[in-house]
Amino acid sequence: MSKKFKADIPTHAPTAPEVFFSRRKFMTTAAKGILLSPAVFLAAGAKDSQAGLLDEPIKRPDVFPAQRNEEIKLPQGHKTDLTPREVAASHNNFYEFLPGRGGPVWKFTDNFEVDPWKIEITGLCNNPITLDLDDLFKIEHEERLYHFRCVERWAMNVPWSGFPLSKLLNKAEPKSSAKYVRFISAHKPIQMPGVQQTPGYPWPYHEGLRMDEAMHDLTMAVTGVYSKPLLKQHGAPIRIIVPWKYGYKSPKSVVKIELVSRQPKIFWEIQRHEYGFLSNVNPNIPHPRWSQEKSYWLDTRKSFKTPVFNGYDKYVGQLYPDEPRTPQVPLRGGQIAR
Repeated sequence: MSKKFKADIPTHAPTAPEVFFSRRKFMTTAAKGILLSPAVFLAAGAKDSQAGLLDEPIKRPDVFPAQRNEEIKLPQGHKTDLTPREVAASHNNFYEFLPGRGGPVWKFTDNFEVDPWKIEITGLCNNPITLDLDDLFKIEHEERLYHFRCVERWAMNVPWSGFPLSKLLNKAEPKSSAKYVRFISAHKPIQMPGVQQTPGYPWPYHEGLRMDEAMHDLTMAVTGVYSKPLLKQHGAPIRIIVPWKYGYKSPKSVVKIELVSRQPKIFWEIQRHEYGFLSNVNPNIPHPRWSQEKSYWLDTRKSFKTPVFNGYDKYVGQLYPDEPRTPQVPLRGGQIAR
């Protein structure tokens, strides 16, 4: 799909970090109901200062900064400054390192090795391939400014660098029978303390998109942020960004992409969760434990009305003709939204 983007995507104030809403108030292991607290990880040697917050795990001066795509802008009407880089780097959701909540993931990533790296594209394709970092960085990069919205209600404005995911998928020459795309993240228990602490989760992390979602121009394969290579806490060395969906639909540190014919199970469907496969940002579909009508900027905690599809309705609304446009009855605990 090819589109010209105009500077009229609804924007909101920028964003920054602080710790607020937890995706889950607590976390249990498979065999024991042990509450995982930050103290558990600090006792294991996590950082307790800001040193290393912005450490770049990869140096690619030939790629970054990438040329800004000026057709995709944060529009007028609200503040257009970006979330401060330090803010976006200090509050993340990455359960492989810090399970059970969003927070200072960067404190637990020291042992995570992202270079060398390989990503495999396989399944229903005519040209299954495996790419290394050099292959990925040879693909022409661009920078895009996107709104980002977490299911926990916090939001931010971020400049991501990378390329449309379609460029990566097309290298594998998908077959017509490929209707869905499955993503698998790295599974390195020795390097990922959160994996060791939560054996009850169905590791490795895995997500999925419909083929039309994956091939949409807004969906990006991302290798950089703030004009520099991705930090480990952002999902280095390569992650996916789907700006109209909740953040967990944008898997981090991807090692494998599978083209499949049937809708794949995703991590949060296997592990009891309140949202299903689509997980579009929609204020009309409440979370069982909170409303999604309002979003909160990560830096200021200032609230604003959550726009349908995170403000990208004009570009993706046609993909979902049955998306609820009016408030739905609140879900009960245990019920799953679309």
